[in-house]
Amino acid sequence: MTPRWLKPRWHAGHRVRLLENGEDYFPRVFEAIAAAQREVLIETFILFEDKVGNELHRHLIDAAQRGVTVHLMVDGYGSADLTPDFVQALVSAGVRLRSFDPGQRVFGQRINLLRRMHRKLVVVDAELAFVGGINFSADHLGDFGPMAKQDYAIELRGAIVAPIHRFVRSNIRQDGGDTRVLHDDGASVGPLPEPGDDLRQAMFVTRDNHRHTTQIERHYRLAIRNAKKRVIIANAYFFPGYRLLRQLSRAAKRGVDVQLILQGEPDMPIVKTAASLLYEHLQRHGVKVHEYCKRPLHGKVAVIDDDWATVGSSNLDPLSLALNLESNVILRDREFAAHLRERLEHLIEHECQIAPAQPKPRWAWWAR
Repeated sequence: MTPRWLKPRWHAGHRVRLLENGEDYFPRVFEAIAAAQREVLIETFILFEDKVGNELHRHLIDAAQRGVTVHLMVDGYGSADLTPDFVQALVSAGVRLRSFDPGQRVFGQRINLLRRMHRKLVVVDAELAFVGGINFSADHLGDFGPMAKQDYAIELRGAIVAPIHRFVRSNIRQDGGDTRVLHDDGASVGPLPEPGDDLRQAMFVTRDNHRHTTQIERHYRLAIRNAKKRVIIANAYFFPGYRLLRQLSRAAKRGVDVQLILQGEPDMPIVKTAASLLYEHLQRHGVKVHEYCKRPLHGKVAVIDDDWATVGSSNLDPLSLALNLESNVILRDREFAAHLRERLEHLIEHECQIAPAQPKPRWAWWAR
């Protein structure tokens, strides 16, 4: 049975800030680590030894050397190329470094490519959390060039930090492979809510291969099914299952303004090819499909109506919905939803093109 404290529920009284791309995200994370007094917990899919990874490396070593407890978990596939010197410097400083499912190599190559810890989580002193889709790599900065990624994360304070903190602590594996669930140590979870904050709520949701296999997708489907006015989804890797597609189509047919922002300049060509197979079905039911063409889209965000939004690591494709370990935060917050919607509408107006209308496939049975 899932422990009560790991079951998702709404928390009131949060503070949230949208962070767009590495230019917003990395300075805030590094500032938080530099100010940490007790604990830094990080889970990331990708950590590269570039200018961003090296800056994180420096901050984590500094924190560990001044007595802060530092836990860092990377994915064994996404962060497979860290050098021994990079790793040893962290370990020598006292950083607890783990690699998720590093697996065995065959002729130097990973063979279990579909087991991925895809989350991007940072928790500092159990008071401040960062959740989103941004990895610790320089390709999330504009100066990387045409292949720099467009992406989002959020910075959180308040009661919502407690379940995120407990979740990351519960994933810590002790030496020798023994797994021990570490419960909340009673640390503060940030400033007290101000009057009116109880109307703004947040929920931390995860996807795993045990008890939470469909949690993120189910929240998407529920919100789309209840949509009254608008649905805006920006998702890098889009190939959801039939039930989510059906909810999008039904929402558009009942008059909801349904807009998708997908990759027009993908980092992997198959991403656009796969998504385009769905265009005719979606367009036929009134869904507006936009292709983001400025650079590769890496975001995983959505806004529905005036007060529902989500930011996280989960794409809407088979890997994220059925295989990867993912995490999102869902917010019922009019102010935040309005801000995120404004930023997505800016992409639609200035940096997207309408996806061309697709002819109905000749082999209708194959399309189905």
